[in-house]
Amino acid sequence: MARFSTNEHRKRSKGDRRSTEISLIIKQTFEAAILTYLYPNRQIDIFVQVVQADGGTRCAGINAATLALIDAGIPISDFVVACAAGCHEETPILDLNYFEDSSSSPDVPVAIFPKSGKVIVVQMDSKLPLSTFEKVMDTAIDGCYKIYAIMTEIVMQYNLDLLDSRGCFIK
Repeated sequence: MARFSTNEHRKRSKGDRRSTEISLIIKQTFEAAILTYLYPNRQIDIFVQVVQADGGTRCAGINAATLALIDAGIPISDFVVACAAGCHEETPILDLNYFEDSSSSPDVPVAIFPKSGKVIVVQMDSKLPLSTFEKVMDTAIDGCYKIYAIMTEIVMQYNLDLLDSRGCFIK
C-alpha cells in the first residue's frame, strides 16, 4: 500500500503486518486458481499496488489480480471474485468503506470461484453471532456474484473490441 493511500500517514515498514497478511491471502487464493501445472519450473509474480485505500483493499486487490491474470493470458480454473460484508446493529452491509471497516463492526472478506460456487477465502477478525454471520456471509457471496457479472461483461467486451481491432468480425 502506498504511504499516502489512507488517512493514516504513519510510516509503514516493508514487512508490516497488514501488508504481509494481504500478501499471504492473495498468494493462497491464486495458488488455488492458477493452473500451475501448465508452467512447470516457472514462477508467476502478482504485484498489487494500492494507491487509494477506502476500505476493501484485500478484495479490490484480488479482483484486480484476477483481471490482470486474464489479460496476461495466464490460465486460471475460474474467475476469483472477492467482496467484503459486515454488519451494523445486525444489518448486513456490503463493501464496507474505510470508516466502516476501521470501526469496531465486523468485516468478513470472502473470495469465491463463481462458476462452482466454491468459497476459497473467508476471513474474520472479530466475533460475530452465528445467525448474523450467515446473513453477512450470504451478503458477501451475493456481492461476489454481482461483481462477477460486471467482470465477465468487461472481459467479454474487451475481447470483442480486440477481435474487432484485428479485423475479425463476430456476430
